[in-house]
Amino acid sequence: MYLRFTSPFEREPGVVAWLLKQSYAELVASDPEHFESELENWEESDRNIFENPHTVGACTFLSWANMDLVGFLCFDPRSRPAYGVIGHNCILPPFRGQGFGKQQINEIIRRFRKAGIKQAKVSTNDHPFFVPAQHMYTACGFREVKRIPWDRDARQNMIHYEMDIG
Repeated sequence: MYLRFTSPFEREPGVVAWLLKQSYAELVASDPEHFESELENWEESDRNIFENPHTVGACTFLSWANMDLVGFLCFDPRSRPAYGVIGHNCILPPFRGQGFGKQQINEIIRRFRKAGIKQAKVSTNDHPFFVPAQHMYTACGFREVKRIPWDRDARQNMIHYEMDIG
C-alpha cells in the first residue's frame, strides 16, 4: 500500500503532538526518566508548525494509507544545498512494519533532490526502542557516521547517519 502525503494544515493544531505521543507512548512508559520530558517538546513542535506555516509548517507532512492517518515526517532544509536534516519520522504503532517509514524517507529524499540538496542527515538514539529505525535508515541507504553520548544519559548514544543524494 502506498502512502499519500498532505499538509498538516488539513488537520487541527495538536495533530503532530498527538502523533508523537501515540508513537512514543511505549518508550515514555518504559523510560520516563529520560523521555517524559519530550512531551513538552512535542507540544512546542506542534505549536511551531502551526504558528509558522511558511517555514516549519512547510517542512512537515502527514502520511495517509487510504483514509488512515499513519504518521508524519518533518525536515529542515536551511543548510541547503549542502544538506537537509530529517527530523521526526513518526509512524503510529498499528501501522509499523509495513514499510511506511521507508516510504516517508523516500518522499523526503525526493523533496531534497527537487530542492537541490546534496546530502541527507538523520539521527536516532541507540535505545532498544529505536532499533527498527536504525535498521530502516541503513536499509534506505544511510551510513552511520558517528555516535556521541546523549546529553540526557551518557549511557545512551545518539547515532548520526548521512546519505549522499546529489
